Amino acid sequence: MAVIFTDFHAHLSLLEERRIGTQNFLKDLFSQGFGGILDVGTEADDLDRRVALFGSWPAIRFSAGIWPSPQAIGDAKASVERLKQSIKRAPRGILVALGECGLDRFHNRGDDGLVRGEIELFELQIQLALELDLPVIVHSRDAAQETLGILQRYPTARGVIHCFSYGKDEGRRFLDAGWYLSFAGNVTYKNAENLREALRFVSVDRLLLETDSPYLSPVPHRGQSANPGMVEVTYRFVADLRGLPVEQLAESVRINGSKLFGFPTPP
Repeated sequence: MAVIFTDFHAHLSLLEERRIGTQNFLKDLFSQGFGGILDVGTEADDLDRRVALFGSWPAIRFSAGIWPSPQAIGDAKASVERLKQSIKRAPRGILVALGECGLDRFHNRGDDGLVRGEIELFELQIQLALELDLPVIVHSRDAAQETLGILQRYPTARGVIHCFSYGKDEGRRFLDAGWYLSFAGNVTYKNAENLREALRFVSVDRLLLETDSPYLSPVPHRGQSANPGMVEVTYRFVADLRGLPVEQLAESVRINGSKLFGFPTPP
């Protein structure tokens, strides 16, 4: 049985900017039976460019969202309106989620204006996701309790906490609130036992895996730009950690993605 791997969070345009040779890489990857890639947005106006670059690949789908940069926070309402217009321009069926969006208290700590502004930016995007009936890809760094508190104000919102970076207790609270958890290549790092404890705990039917390319390359590729093909390393690491056949894990993760995003479609 062939193992079909899927990367549920990558930034392909950033790989393109690093001159990785993305088109040739994708041709090789998909010719080997790779399952699919979710290409994730970070800026209000980046969707058109990403679709132009990668929209012809049938196994790539897109999200659109605004990462909490100071520039976007400074004009949150206008940023989200531009995002909404870009989503309206997207070809039918190609957009499957809103995000990434959320709270980053690593980069935005110590500035009350940024803290308040990123909350507004996050909530406006959750509201837009509800309006458009899209799942949300949540970025949460050093802000577990605040993120959870905001999500609990929107009980009908659904989605995933991407690149989960907390421990078992935080993971339990997000799961209890109905959210999926997605883990990246940093689960392979020596100092990531807290993450591995959470990974052992999460039910396999609420689990997604990702590269967050070009960031967080798994061991033994640490120090290189990550690419979606490296997600296989993470799948095999997680399968070993959970005591599962990698084929079973890959199929479970694919099914989870299909339930949440409608992508990939069932074989």
